Amino acid sequence: MSRHLLAMALAPLLGLFILGIGNGFLATVITLRLDAAGESAVVIGWVSSAYFIGLALGAMLNDRLLLRIGHIRAYGSFASLVAVTVLLQGLVAEPWAWFTLRLIGGWATVGVYLVIESWLLASGDAKVRGRLLALYMISLYAAGVLGQLLLGVTEAMGGAASFMVIGMLASLSVLPMAMIPRVSPLIEKAEPLSPLRLITLTPTGVMGSFGSGVMVAAVYSLLPLYLQRTGLAVSQIGQLMAVVVLGAMLLQYPVGRWSDRHDRQLVLILIGAFCTLISAAVLWLPMNAWLLAGLLFLLGGGVFSLYPVAVGHAADRAPAGALVRMSQGLLLINAIGSALSPPLVSPVMSLLGDAGLFWAFGAMGLFLLAFFGWRRSVRPAPVPVAPFSPSTPMSAAGAELAVTDEWLQGAIEHEHVEDLSGVVPEVAVAEPLVGPPPPNEAHIAYYEDGSTSVAVSPDDESCPRDSR
Repeated sequence: MSRHLLAMALAPLLGLFILGIGNGFLATVITLRLDAAGESAVVIGWVSSAYFIGLALGAMLNDRLLLRIGHIRAYGSFASLVAVTVLLQGLVAEPWAWFTLRLIGGWATVGVYLVIESWLLASGDAKVRGRLLALYMISLYAAGVLGQLLLGVTEAMGGAASFMVIGMLASLSVLPMAMIPRVSPLIEKAEPLSPLRLITLTPTGVMGSFGSGVMVAAVYSLLPLYLQRTGLAVSQIGQLMAVVVLGAMLLQYPVGRWSDRHDRQLVLILIGAFCTLISAAVLWLPMNAWLLAGLLFLLGGGVFSLYPVAVGHAADRAPAGALVRMSQGLLLINAIGSALSPPLVSPVMSLLGDAGLFWAFGAMGLFLLAFFGWRRSVRPAPVPVAPFSPSTPMSAAGAELAVTDEWLQGAIEHEHVEDLSGVVPEVAVAEPLVGPPPPNEAHIAYYEDGSTSVAVSPDDESCPRDSR
């Protein structure tokens, strides 16, 4: 990777890392505070769900604001809004207020991801996207581990200290983006495939993405509640949550490489069985601190590996022209699963006790096992056509980071597998902010002040060369 490319990618990745430290333990703080205030698991579930609803809404709407005001201004706006919502949570401790603030915070957080991911997309060509994706994931997971380890330190300060630290980190994350040269990359727009079309194209990919959203959201929002009610100290809860994220980071790649060498549907079946067995072990084995940490490490690896393997399976079936739209559609399905997870799982915890969380994990793993097994009997999976790319659910723009040259080549070679006559290949579209669209030969650049500049081919004199 060239120095120029590294310099272009450094600012957004550093901003992501700083913001991710605070965002990594914010959900845990909220869950523990609501439980300490005597709120029920159902109330905690709904407040947690608000964040994921905001993520889904922001993924569909925030690109319009980004196109209008530019990357640096958009990042500053979204990060500042994250900081404000977090600080307000330290001042107002009412569940209804936290629901609203978490909804806004989720909308703003996915806006931050959208800015960073589209910046990385514009920083280099497809040949380096795999390395950019790896750097993105390292930053995201490392920040998550560090954030969980800071949980005990900030909670020991008492009061609103945790919210103050998270708000300060969100504000500080603006500095790397604000101090770089005024460069505004273009963002490509592509609408995701509809859920119905996705179900027709890849039922296994849709169900894997949905199940991953349900389980990952439950890990972040309700696992801290389970751990606190078992009598663990806040610092111990943070350490165990860090172990979960560490398991996700370390086990995802080996599982993915395994899926390159075997039937991905079989790998998905085994992941479902694995999550079921781990959940049963937590429920039935006599627990001690080390055994619980080991089981949570394995659970994180299984739960977080489900999404990238499901996306890889879907990519094995999709033609080249539908890869980006398919990835964006699966992200939407994943967000829907995340939004529904806390309201669905928290009543199980109220009905069956705190252990109901692992009953829910086991039930979801068993359901996925049965569904994937049924799909494999109906239609065996194709041979993997591209190397596994470890990934985590991102914004709609970030879906393009995972679409590597190997994916495209594999899809081109296997386009006969699925009939997608209703799907057209993605075309990079840059819409002007005002006025009529330029001729076909025009290329538009967006500036930070919201203006545009149009470069026209020499044989076309009908379009103004600069609209500033």
